[in-house]
Amino acid sequence: MSQESTVPGEVVETADIPEPGAVTIVVPTFNESANVRQLLHQITEAVPARLPCEVLFVDDSTDDTPEVIQKAAQDCPFPVTVLHRQEPVGGLGGAVVEGLKAATSDWIVVMDGDCQHPPSLVPDLVATGERANAGLVVASRYIKGGSRAGLAGSYRVAVSRGATWLTKALFPRRLSGISDPMSGFFAIRRSAVTAEVLQPLGYKILLELAVRSRPRRVTEVPFVFQDRFAGESKSTAQEGLRFLRHLAGLRAASPVARMVGFGLIGLTGFLPNLLGLWALTAVGMHYVPAEVLANQLGVAWNFLLIEHLLFRERRRHRRWWDRAGRFALLANADLVLRIPLIALFVHQFHLGVLSATALALVTTFVLRFAGTEALVYLPRRSGEKPVRDGRTARRGM
Repeated sequence: MSQESTVPGEVVETADIPEPGAVTIVVPTFNESANVRQLLHQITEAVPARLPCEVLFVDDSTDDTPEVIQKAAQDCPFPVTVLHRQEPVGGLGGAVVEGLKAATSDWIVVMDGDCQHPPSLVPDLVATGERANAGLVVASRYIKGGSRAGLAGSYRVAVSRGATWLTKALFPRRLSGISDPMSGFFAIRRSAVTAEVLQPLGYKILLELAVRSRPRRVTEVPFVFQDRFAGESKSTAQEGLRFLRHLAGLRAASPVARMVGFGLIGLTGFLPNLLGLWALTAVGMHYVPAEVLANQLGVAWNFLLIEHLLFRERRRHRRWWDRAGRFALLANADLVLRIPLIALFVHQFHLGVLSATALALVTTFVLRFAGTEALVYLPRRSGEKPVRDGRTARRGM
């Protein structure tokens, strides 16, 4: 990355950011034009006198947020940089990853652009990390001295608490010592970041960092969650669904967890299969072709679920129609293979029919799982270009 000198208050609309300061404050923004001027004012009032800083906005906005930042930056005594993304891959979490890659300071503080995270805490986050020799310092609402006061309404409080409980239950070891894994306010050493392994989906980037590349030493400081300065929260039902998909993908990162998830998804596939069989036979179709067609409903159901819950990060290795065709072939081969296996177990190994059927089901399940990993979602060999399905992230204004 090339180095460019930047005068205070100047906005640099490029992938490069200024010379390293003591801390780089990374702010992901999406249509926060009403908030960024106030945020820069708060940073100016609270941070530079105690800690040299630079601010990097990673912007996915469709409004005039970049222009507002440019005007507001003229009054700032520190460098301000804008990295505008034409395609917001990964949502706000993806924006943070771009900021982590671009930052050059030893410490990086990630905070929201809506003024709910107090900039006055930035020096304390870095100082705490230095004193504790920590790689990650989390600003927590759930330790003594912290508060979630800025959460609007009992519904958002309940959702936040429920999401926190769920994530800690799913990742008890990885999230040990982190009371607020849903926090979007934290400081991390640049040396502790392995940005290449991060695969964010939505805005909960701390969870992604903690699970995939958590620094060995983590500490927390309390903070009071502020009221939003202007605009509306980006927390929607759609973001909630993305969060659940993200949780499932993180939990399925290990082969054993993927196999368990594969089996559970396979069990749910019986429902569309049976409903399809009932509907087809009800209109007079013979049960044999009805069974074959109904089985395809279960196959399609299973494919959609494993695509989004188990192998989301591997979908780029092949095009969707290639993945779907391979998965369908494997799923239908399961039916063809099962009957000869049952016959083999009965006649050669003298098992009872029920025992032979159960053993054949287990055998074909393991083969289907192994085949799905190896033939449908296997990463391409080194040197081959991944399929991006037309999605690319571009830097620059």
